[in-house]
Amino acid sequence: MDLSYLQPAEGSKHSDNFRRGRGHGSGNGKTAGKGHKGQKARSGAPRPGFEGGQMPLYRRLPKRGFTNINSKQIVALNVSVLNNFEDGATVTTEALLEKGIIKHAKDGVKLLGNGTVTGKYTVKVDAVSAGAKEKIEAAGGTVEVE
Repeated sequence: MDLSYLQPAEGSKHSDNFRRGRGHGSGNGKTAGKGHKGQKARSGAPRPGFEGGQMPLYRRLPKRGFTNINSKQIVALNVSVLNNFEDGATVTTEALLEKGIIKHAKDGVKLLGNGTVTGKYTVKVDAVSAGAKEKIEAAGGTVEVE
């Protein structure tokens, strides 16, 4: 579990976009949804997450590391996947998605040099390693970095 993915359960949050305490005909008059008496009925009620002095859940759970907002989810593929295409094919991100070789390409696709290339391919992906470029060109193909 990653703390940055915590969110309320589906249907548990209600809109706070209506006026309270405007008469019983409104459906939210008299106690204005606060019930009768008690700490939570009064002004200055404790903040959300306060557990009456008990160590709150957000402090009981361990916190490790951080989520880098600048990280990219780049899909890494080896040149051996090119052999799934016919000789002379143009290999693009869309073609890889259609064949089911990759499930998504959020931030791009990078081709790595592990494996062998048997045919001539025109490869158009976001990034290519030096070894992969060498193998594709040695097999008579071309590489275009988008």
